[in-house]
Amino acid sequence: MGQGFFGYNPPKFVTDAAKEALDKVDCNQYSPTKGRPRLKKAIAKAYSPLFARDINPETEVTITTGANEGILSALMGFIEAGDEVIVLEPFFDQYISNIQMTGGVIRYVPLHPPKNGATEVSSAGDWSIDMAEVEKAITPQTKMIILNTPHNPVGKIFSKSELQAIGDLCIKHSIIILSDEVYDRLPFTPFTRIATLSPEIAAQTLTVGSAGKNFHCTGWRVGYLLGPANLIYYVAAAHTRICFSTVSPLQEAAAVGFEKADELGFWEQSRKDMLGKVERFCAVFEELGLPYSKPEGGYFVLANFARVKLPENYEFPSHVAERPRDFKLAWFLIMELGVAAIPPTEFYTNDNMWMAEDYLRFAICKEDEVLEGAKERLRGLRKYMS
Repeated sequence: MGQGFFGYNPPKFVTDAAKEALDKVDCNQYSPTKGRPRLKKAIAKAYSPLFARDINPETEVTITTGANEGILSALMGFIEAGDEVIVLEPFFDQYISNIQMTGGVIRYVPLHPPKNGATEVSSAGDWSIDMAEVEKAITPQTKMIILNTPHNPVGKIFSKSELQAIGDLCIKHSIIILSDEVYDRLPFTPFTRIATLSPEIAAQTLTVGSAGKNFHCTGWRVGYLLGPANLIYYVAAAHTRICFSTVSPLQEAAAVGFEKADELGFWEQSRKDMLGKVERFCAVFEELGLPYSKPEGGYFVLANFARVKLPENYEFPSHVAERPRDFKLAWFLIMELGVAAIPPTEFYTNDNMWMAEDYLRFAICKEDEVLEGAKERLRGLRKYMS
């Protein structure tokens, strides 16, 4: 329940395509650095209706070795030493090291947890962003802002009004928007893509996607970026220097995935299945009276453990004892109940760790029997609750 990898295989039509690709000579050799033409065309065709415009597969799509390498390529393409990048807390931890590799300077802006988060079930959408804090973080050196929607670890889908306000600021200050939308096929509430809000915002936006997240194969490391040709050009140039090209047979299989997903009803079934897992797993928190943030998308759940009282004088190893309370909670759950979770203060700066020290993040992209087993073990918390 800790790391966000799937506990089950990709759909058969995708794995079959991967096996078939291995028998093709060209699929066992280098692919073009910007990606296999078939995959770029499939992505352009799949996303053009979602962006309400025709996407050019040759100039407005580039394939990367996972979404994370795509984000690094975008940062390497645009950020130089001293340039500033705005990151929202909590953040996907890889953003930080990627920015640091470029010599960029990070400016943090927190998402504020719901005021009733420790006492009531609330929507992940209730984690709020203060636009005054965003604007305050902007300086003449600000070059980029990184968004993540649906959000990891919160599960928040940024509202259209929130995205519009961010987009307006980015236009005003000529800031590139790097929109990490790797969970875009798993929305449980209406999902707005910031690049669709206006031509002006689209001209400054790079959208990040993940075939690994889309087709339940995170180990394949096939990602992609969409955006205007003048921005994609520099992402592709950086990607060429980082790893040159992405695994050929898995690109081919991902292409088949995009080509067939709609006609097979895969997207909708995948969304329904994941929402079912959210509801199945969160039933244990309802049963225990533990508040949680009901995710609006993705496959993570944040639960609040303020009511759980750790035993006095419990012996934690030194590397845990010196960390915030959520690390102690995570250690306790593993050692006493056999359930793994991620302590979300790891996704915060020291100044804002207090916001998440009672929360734990659970990845629910697992087989139902695993979810049921975790629920049974979590029931053991009753004797530690006030």
